[in-house]
Amino acid sequence: MGMTDPNADMLTRIRNGLAAKKKDVDIPSSKMKVSIANILKEEGYINNFKVIKDKKQGVLRIYLKYDSDNKSAIWHIKKVSKPSRRVYVKKEKISVVMNGLGISIISSSKGVLSDKKARELNVGGEVICTVC
Repeated sequence: MGMTDPNADMLTRIRNGLAAKKKDVDIPSSKMKVSIANILKEEGYINNFKVIKDKKQGVLRIYLKYDSDNKSAIWHIKKVSKPSRRVYVKKEKISVVMNGLGISIISSSKGVLSDKKARELNVGGEVICTVC
């Protein structure tokens, strides 16, 4: 049986990896997941990521980020849009997460963007998740 929401699976694997204080987590790769990982890296929530080729779809390895006290850089990561309930925002209605301390990841016509970049490019779209 196929997976209903692969993006939610990715966020759950990251959340579980952080709870277990893992150095990295492996996730089945896709273009959308790589785009999300790229935004997490640009915003400083993860150290790095790489796509490992295999005979199937590939593996996305995400290197988690911790501070000197071994506290994770990601305090909270939550899926917003679900298969049963898609959440879309217009460019004027993109909300600020935790007064600018967090980000929303938005899938738009210009690609997968952080909320800041979406406001900059003046586009709305589907809110995938929030991270802080």
